[in-house]
Amino acid sequence: MHRDRPQTADPVVADIGAGSGPSWLDSWLDRNRAELAGWRRTLHSAPELARSEHRSTALVARCLMAAGLEPCTLPGGTGLVCDVGYGDRCVALRADLDALPLVEATGLPFASSITGVMHACGHDAHTAIVLGAGLALASAPSLPGRVRLIFQPAEEVQPGGALDAVAGGAMAGVERIFALHCDPRLEVGKLGTRIGPITSACDMLEIRLTSPGGHTARPHLTADLIQAIGLLITQLPLLLTRQVDPRSGTVLVWGAVEAGDAANAIPQHGVLRGTLRTADHATWGELEDRIRALVAALLAPTGVGYVLDHVRGVPPVVNEEVSSGLLRDAAVAAVGPDAAATTEQSSGGEDFAWYLEHAPGAMGRLGVWPGTGPMRDIHQPTFDLDERALPLGVRILTRAALAALTSATESG
Repeated sequence: MHRDRPQTADPVVADIGAGSGPSWLDSWLDRNRAELAGWRRTLHSAPELARSEHRSTALVARCLMAAGLEPCTLPGGTGLVCDVGYGDRCVALRADLDALPLVEATGLPFASSITGVMHACGHDAHTAIVLGAGLALASAPSLPGRVRLIFQPAEEVQPGGALDAVAGGAMAGVERIFALHCDPRLEVGKLGTRIGPITSACDMLEIRLTSPGGHTARPHLTADLIQAIGLLITQLPLLLTRQVDPRSGTVLVWGAVEAGDAANAIPQHGVLRGTLRTADHATWGELEDRIRALVAALLAPTGVGYVLDHVRGVPPVVNEEVSSGLLRDAAVAAVGPDAAATTEQSSGGEDFAWYLEHAPGAMGRLGVWPGTGPMRDIHQPTFDLDERALPLGVRILTRAALAALTSATESG
């Protein structure tokens, strides 16, 4: 249950990029650093699950309207888009609003007041940063085009709320898009960038098997469902490795198996569930057909019936070279050359990939580790972040958007 309560007043958050300009951005952050952290803490204390982000959407909308902007709520009722500036050219900044079904264990004074729901992936920070970048841009004397703010619902569910935003017109006219994601393994003050894939595709498999059942003394008179499950568990991942390029990073891992109750009875029903991941976009497009063919071939001799549900997730996020460079350069301009860091491709999925089906762009990994103490991973009940990353995130996205618009204008 949500319990309204006051947030920590005027949180002190250092701006490690102070003085790096432009002057209007320095001025906005100097006036609004406490408010920036306050937004994040308010969102953190009242997290909402996928497609239920009504309070979060309303908070963002109120802040934007107070600045004279005109946000538009997405058709599903949560999430919104808002343009800042004028002109034909448009670049986008994306944030995600939803939280995770976890019980928070941080002990923070602004910890979740919603039982069993927690911002354990940094979406509260992502939202505060994009909101801050948008309001800072709105304070600029002029802009070389439009910056579209996208606050999407449901990043944490498959196939992702990015599809809701795209269907609602969020990418109409967008030439380039940027996003940041908190990285608790990277020290605050650094931005990890990478050209090419930075996340992986992730699909869900569920195979429901059926058999007439029977006595284990007479397996020849029925279809041995347990043996069929064993074949799938061991042989499907193995055979898949001979069907795809090993450089694609494709891996099938089972996470759940259910079948049978008695040692001397062949069961009638069984279920096998797992995840199928790949780092290669082209391979992702081929996997469902390959999986269906292999399952059919493996089960054909057993006589066991089956239904295969292959739930397509998200494609890999593939950072475009120019966009990745713009993010890196923005971090360097804000903090200095030590801000630039490389990052590895993750096996996790991210629905930011859907935006990249419509325009080039890049996602950067924003360091949120304070530099001392344990490195808490995302999706853990103890996850927290160093709030000095908030004003830096605003600086990076603001600079990247301006540079993209300037480049687009010059090239057009």
